[in-house]
Amino acid sequence: MGVSLLSNALVLLCLLHSADIRRQAPALFTLNLTCGNLLCTVVNMPLTLAGVVAQRQPAGDRLCRLAAFLDTFLATNSMLSMAALSIDRWVAVVFPLSYRAKMRLRDAALMVAYTWLHALTFPAAALALSWLGFHQLYASCTLCSRRPDERLRFAVFTGAFHALSFLLSFVVLCCTYFKVLKVARFHCKRIDVITMQTLVLLVDIHPSVRERCLEEQKRRRQRATKKISTFVGTFLVCFAPYVITRLLELSSAVPISSHWGVLSKCLAYSKAASDPFVYSLLRHQYRQSCKEILNRVLHRRSLRSSGLSGDSHSQNILPVSE
Repeated sequence: MGVSLLSNALVLLCLLHSADIRRQAPALFTLNLTCGNLLCTVVNMPLTLAGVVAQRQPAGDRLCRLAAFLDTFLATNSMLSMAALSIDRWVAVVFPLSYRAKMRLRDAALMVAYTWLHALTFPAAALALSWLGFHQLYASCTLCSRRPDERLRFAVFTGAFHALSFLLSFVVLCCTYFKVLKVARFHCKRIDVITMQTLVLLVDIHPSVRERCLEEQKRRRQRATKKISTFVGTFLVCFAPYVITRLLELSSAVPISSHWGVLSKCLAYSKAASDPFVYSLLRHQYRQSCKEILNRVLHRRSLRSSGLSGDSHSQNILPVSE
C-alpha cells in the first residue's frame, strides 16, 4: 500500500509538471492506469487488510458492495489500460512515420472511453444480479455468489468475465509485443551488420574498442527482450494466480486454502505498486521530470534558509550599528 501510494502519486506529479509528457497520447493511458491504482490503494487494499485481520466482513453491506464494484471495475480497467499501452507501442515501433497521425490525443481518449465502458459492464451486471459482496476465501469484497441454485450461472459469468478481461488483454499484449520484438530484432541485425563491416574496415582499431562494440551489440539484442519480458511477465505473475484460483474455485472438487486465496489477491494488488516503475518512472522523461521537481523543491528550501540566515544576520548587525 505504501509503495503503491507513493509511486503512483509521483507519476501524477510528473504528469502535472511536464507539459511534454502530457502532450503525448500514452499520457492518457498512464493517467487512467495511475488513477485506478490510487483508487484501489485507497479503497480496496485497506478493506482487504481489515478483512484479513478481522477474519470477517470489514464494513457494512453497502460499502462492501461498493468496494466489490470498484474491485471488479479497477481490475478490468488496469488490464485493458496495459493492453492499450501495448497497442500504442506497437503503432510507434511498426509505423513510426505515421504514428502521430494514427495515435492522436483524440484517438487515445476514445480508447480510454472504451476501456471504461468495457470495464463497467461486468460489475454493473454483477450488481444487478446481487453477485457482489464479501468473499471469505480472499478476505475481500469482490465477486461472489452464496446461492447454490445460481452456481452454474455464476460460473458462466465468471468465465466470461475473465476471458474478456484477463485473457483478452494477455492476447493483445502477446500479439503487439511480439510484433515490436520482431521489428526490434530486425533493426538490431541491420545495426550489427554495419558494426561488423566497420570493425573489419578499421584494421588499426584498438582491441578494447572492438570488445566494447561487441558488448554493446550484445546488450542491444537483449534490451528489447528484457523490456518486453518485464511487461508480459509482471502481468502474468500478478494477475494469473488470482484468475486461475477464481476459476478453480468454481469446481468444488479442488480444495483451496484461505492463505493461498489471500496471497493470490495480494499478488493482484501488487500490480498497482509495480505499474509506476514498469510503465513510467524508469523511462527517461519521467526520471528527468522527477529530477526537475526535486531540484525545484531543494531550490526553494535553499532560498528559505538563505532568507532566514540573512534576516538573523541583519538582526545581529543592527544593535552594533546603534
